[in-house]
Amino acid sequence: MIILELAFTAFPERLAARPAHRAVLARLHEEGRLLAAGPWADDSGALLVFDADRAEVERIVDADPYYRTRGVRVAGLREWAPVVGSVAGPAR
Repeated sequence: MIILELAFTAFPERLAARPAHRAVLARLHEEGRLLAAGPWADDSGALLVFDADRAEVERIVDADPYYRTRGVRVAGLREWAPVVGSVAGPAR
């Protein structure tokens, strides 16, 4: 699994690009590649949880212009190995 963390700044371009981006997220969720996504409560950024490898998530980011929109910054892209919950894998 890959965790993508975004940081937001106050530029209107981000809000204008958001509907198209959310449509992409809905499609990725329907396909099973995105488990969850949403903004922080203070709207300072967002967290996305992908059921994909790093190379696939990098392709997803490259294909969606939202990630290059003024006011959006990829703050982190990390592999995640959950040990508890419905997405947890085998014990390590």
